[in-house]
Amino acid sequence: MNLITKNITTQKTARYFLIGKPSEKIKSVLIVLHGYGQLAEDFIKNFEPIINETALIIAPEALNKFYIKGFSGKVGSTWMTKEDRENEIKDYVNYLDSVYDDVIKFGLLSKTKITVLGFSQGTTAACRWISKGKSKIDRLILWGGGVPPDVDLELSKELFNSIQLTIVVGDKDEFISVEQIKEQEQRLGKNNIKYSLILFEGKHIIKKEILLKLFH
Repeated sequence: MNLITKNITTQKTARYFLIGKPSEKIKSVLIVLHGYGQLAEDFIKNFEPIINETALIIAPEALNKFYIKGFSGKVGSTWMTKEDRENEIKDYVNYLDSVYDDVIKFGLLSKTKITVLGFSQGTTAACRWISKGKSKIDRLILWGGGVPPDVDLELSKELFNSIQLTIVVGDKDEFISVEQIKEQEQRLGKNNIKYSLILFEGKHIIKKEILLKLFH
């Protein structure tokens, strides 16, 4: 059997959620990328403690949706799977650039601080977006995850050192071991990339107290 694989580019309708409204009052923009199996509408509610009139919070939703269990019921989304991964990555990088253009460039770039916060699977999506895409940010927070191996830190050193990089991990995180945290630190250190590490008491969650410290 002579099996041939072909790819085409097609339009897809995606959605994102906002808390706040683009205006002259906005001084800070936070783009939050959810984890595996989550929906942006639910995930953005974690950031209610830091809402104020000068902040704009944006939550893009991953392009791939699925039923969490079986064939009905609760729906979640994922940034990618291992299947056709390079095209999946390219698609969500382009998508996130489009969200950025749709909101951030609406007269806000010259006077706002732009932060991207990735949680869980969203940390790898955030790193690939920032390293492969066109969007410019000031701060990157990787919560419950780290820089994926396929992001070349040697080539991306200048980029990562041009932003404020913070890694946040719970000491009881079910998905990240102490060894993995040390490996992440060693990799960043080996490439002379500046970062800060916040280790808190807790599991694989967005913790209010840490949010308030990060955005006081």
